[in-house]
Amino acid sequence: MNLILAPSNLGLRSQWNGHEPGTWRAPFALIKAGLLEALDSPKLTELPRPRYRAAPQQGTQLLNGHEMRTFNLRLAELVEQYYRQDEFVLVIGGDCSILLGALAGARRMGQLSLLHIDGHSDFRHPGNDNTGQTAGAAAGMDLALATGRGEALGTSWPDISGPLVEDRNVIQLGERENRDADFAWPDVNDTDITRIDVFEADRLGATGIIEIIDQALARQPDKGFWIHLDVDVLDQGIMPAVDSPGTPGIDPETLLSVLKRFAPDLRCIGMTVTVFDPDLDPDGHYASRIVEMLARIPFGSRRITPYE
Repeated sequence: MNLILAPSNLGLRSQWNGHEPGTWRAPFALIKAGLLEALDSPKLTELPRPRYRAAPQQGTQLLNGHEMRTFNLRLAELVEQYYRQDEFVLVIGGDCSILLGALAGARRMGQLSLLHIDGHSDFRHPGNDNTGQTAGAAAGMDLALATGRGEALGTSWPDISGPLVEDRNVIQLGERENRDADFAWPDVNDTDITRIDVFEADRLGATGIIEIIDQALARQPDKGFWIHLDVDVLDQGIMPAVDSPGTPGIDPETLLSVLKRFAPDLRCIGMTVTVFDPDLDPDGHYASRIVEMLARIPFGSRRITPYE
């Protein structure tokens, strides 16, 4: 396994004047909580922390758009390099915008699918954004950008034609707000994305969820897939140390069953883990909880041959 530390907070908005989101500290907090030992001492690469700016920038409507692009291009290089070495890649963030770099690296090797596990669909884009904000926070747009919706800094990548992943090859698990009257991005319901919201997940249980994911991945049976885990998919009573906590959430044992089924799959290229904020976890309790969960996932050390 190759472990990449991606200490980015570029895709998150400041909560108050002068505030800088603390997700960039997550990789180091998890290491302090025993991550390396839990993963049996993987190969380790650390990306340099990018500079965060809360103010809008020229030439982009994305918050920290230029820095985010540079950071993700470097992350893409690493993911591609390790993928070519036929090794599993675990990327510890950081905010959800790092998904773009991870997918860009994997996508250079061919088409792929995405298992997007998140308490939010992260589908904000220019077609549904009526907030009037001048600089959009990419952590709420990562799935929209990954599927080709939004400005070029987040949708157009070197050596890749089209979106990072097609709608029909995405499974979104865990959305908790889609049944609200003011759901922020209802147009996600009109796409070919396979959606299992938190309420349906609770009804189906692990076995039913896994069956649906299996069926969706079978659309590209000879292609790889990426797993994206935003830990805010857990209920805020279990994982409050995140940028956007909420309730209800996926049952922890159900989530673990899904990850234990798909992370070892030979088609699984890698996984991103995002949005844990150590600033909200001063005693390290929730960092330890995340490490304990990751320790129970039987990550594979080898992949199938990269796709042509």
